[in-house]
Amino acid sequence: MSASAPLDQAARRRGLNGLLVYTFLMVTGYAMLMPLVAVHYVDRLGFAAAAVGVALAVRQLTQQGLALLGGLLSDRYGARRMICLGVLLRALGFASLAYAQDLPALLWAMVLSALGGALFEAPYQASIAALTTAETRPRYYAASNWVGGVATTLGPLLGVALLRYDFRVVCLVAAACFAANFVVALVWLPKVEMPEPAPPSRGLGLVWRDRRFVALIALMGLYWFLAVQINLSFPLLAQKLYGGSDGVGLMFAVSAVLTVSLQYVLVRWLERRWSTAQVLVAGVALMSLATGAIGWVSDFAGFLACVAAFALGAVMTRPTQQTLIAGMADPRALGAFLGASSLSLAVGGALGSVAGGWLVDLAGARQWPCLPWLVYCAVGLGCALGLARLFGARAQQAPSAAV
Repeated sequence: MSASAPLDQAARRRGLNGLLVYTFLMVTGYAMLMPLVAVHYVDRLGFAAAAVGVALAVRQLTQQGLALLGGLLSDRYGARRMICLGVLLRALGFASLAYAQDLPALLWAMVLSALGGALFEAPYQASIAALTTAETRPRYYAASNWVGGVATTLGPLLGVALLRYDFRVVCLVAAACFAANFVVALVWLPKVEMPEPAPPSRGLGLVWRDRRFVALIALMGLYWFLAVQINLSFPLLAQKLYGGSDGVGLMFAVSAVLTVSLQYVLVRWLERRWSTAQVLVAGVALMSLATGAIGWVSDFAGFLACVAAFALGAVMTRPTQQTLIAGMADPRALGAFLGASSLSLAVGGALGSVAGGWLVDLAGARQWPCLPWLVYCAVGLGCALGLARLFGARAQQAPSAAV
């Protein structure tokens, strides 16, 4: 998909509205299932947290590591085709997870769902970048993240409710959400091809030569090391402190209510006072400090207060990182740039999942409850400092890179 492809305003509006529906179903399907994977396999089937962490890391590394390929294919063959193929593979992967009772089967289901994500993630982001302008993009990302917040509210609550019947039901309903997105993509997304498809080497070359973009992606790997704990370390502690899986639903409900109520309003308010890069740095710092504070809480109420602060930081970081990455991407190779940006989640997310599971097990064995949370905090603060240095003076000198 290319920003230069001719599309009238009606087609753009229809495509962007369709992407909001797509976002709702995508986030709902993901949020109802993935936070419960650790709970189900650790507490119900007796897997080690480290083993589940490895499985989550394999999914993360496979999906985000191959997202660059999805982006290159999107530039070559069109975003809609890749999205349709990707959501069907994700649906099959989630359905397979319903019948995974051992580690090899769990790994297979994770890899299959990850392959689907690798095919649809970069084309989805490229579609947003192509259908918006520099002026409308920040507002659309805020609206999209608000929709995602609503879905993040409903997803875990629906997942926990369905878990009362069976984990298989959760997996199959989540798979149905992605199957529905196949229809959404066919009906609402415009078919926009690259006018002159570039060879993959050209797109990769444009990415590699943009050293500032590469530095941003490297720093965002540290961010994702911290952020993925919401699907591993956070749910495990929520269940432990609350005494049941309902605590996981409550945790995500608090996070999502803040996202829904503040996402659009807070980001717009901050944008009038700070640059996009400054909002991102502040958000990462807040997430880091909130995570570190969890190491000292001993009850569920204190934990929820830290989750609320973490969620507030996430509200600040989600649309701003998307806006910065899309704004810095070369329009000649949107898929390649946005696919390359997924490498930060591939590496950082995978390391976060593996290290998170290992740190949780180690903390339990050695009676060092603060250990995981202090490590997460240190990594996040390192990211915030790096971003501040990267964008510091230049954020004010180059407003086009911080739109």
